[in-house]
Amino acid sequence: MKFLAALATTGLIAATPALLYTSKEDVMPTRSKGTCIDGPYVLYRGDTLVINYIDSTDGGLLLRTETHPMASKGSVLVTVNTDIPGKTFTVKLRAKHENEKPIHGRAKTLLALSDIEGEFAAFRQLLQGNGVIDENLNWKYGKNHLVLIGDFVDRGEMVTEVLWLIYALEAQAESAGGKVHYVLGNHEIMNMSGDLAYVHPRYFTHCGLMGVHYMHLFSKQAELGAWMASKNVVQRVGNVLFTHGGMSGYMNLIAMPLRELNDITRPYYTDSTYKYPDPRLEIIYSDFGPFWYRGYYMGTQRATMQQVDSTLQFYNTKYVTTGHTVVSNSICSTFEGKVLNTDVRHAKGFSEALLIEDGNMFRVDENGQRGPLVELKAGAAVLQSDQK
Repeated sequence: MKFLAALATTGLIAATPALLYTSKEDVMPTRSKGTCIDGPYVLYRGDTLVINYIDSTDGGLLLRTETHPMASKGSVLVTVNTDIPGKTFTVKLRAKHENEKPIHGRAKTLLALSDIEGEFAAFRQLLQGNGVIDENLNWKYGKNHLVLIGDFVDRGEMVTEVLWLIYALEAQAESAGGKVHYVLGNHEIMNMSGDLAYVHPRYFTHCGLMGVHYMHLFSKQAELGAWMASKNVVQRVGNVLFTHGGMSGYMNLIAMPLRELNDITRPYYTDSTYKYPDPRLEIIYSDFGPFWYRGYYMGTQRATMQQVDSTLQFYNTKYVTTGHTVVSNSICSTFEGKVLNTDVRHAKGFSEALLIEDGNMFRVDENGQRGPLVELKAGAAVLQSDQK
């Protein structure tokens, strides 16, 4: 994959997509309209906004394109599919993207989940079942917060739709006085930097039709890429620290305030050279960094209570919440309830989220049914086959 990322910089991938993206599907590079099966892909081409949809007909796949002046971006509407045939939602593009603030005050009610990995149906059902969105996928959570702790891309077949729903809900939540926090995980960083080992094959076919490398869709020359570049890898909401993997002992040693940590990390989301000018970045982008670390749950260098307490004390929080490592089929806690884990196997029907309401914590399913968090002893066995 590093080879493909390097090759992309030469421009050869866009010039010869058919040589790199092959499929049993019959790709037909035309602009005729069929039934939309993927998109939109909003790309920047100079002063022009190019919006691509992938349509399907009996004859194969068709590319449908529309263009707009870049200056009008803030008023452009795009249509996005859902998992329900014939049901779509509309998204208004934003004129610009500002970096997410790393620290927010306490939310009366907060729902957190992770590792959706392109499973749009599971995502929709969790949000609807817990009163976050209505039947038309609009925000109905008022001033409450939704925290998404990484790995919403890769593996599944509806990655694009998942990302657009997050994008849309962010703006709607802001208007209602609420908040959506999208914290990036290792798979977002992988896609942005050209490591495509877990991308569903259909996306390579669609990129070939558009004449772009998949990595380009997550660059700052694409709307979703520019938006994702504004996100953090560690976020604090009230007394809870959210990060996809966790905070290792090495991260404790470099002791970086959240703003500095996110600001130093953000410029290298799309880097594929793996050469960093600051030694702290070597740790951040390693297996001991906040979006790759698994030491709370597995590995030879397991976390200790002292390590967890050191993290919580430095960031002035009571809990750290992660995804990334499946340790149970339910939302669980460990280290005497100080470390919370939200990674469950959504694609296999084990779909839950963490609900924090007035300081009380519950696991909730797609029907909104509540239950206590599963308590694990530190060092408990993990579901090895699910780690990635």
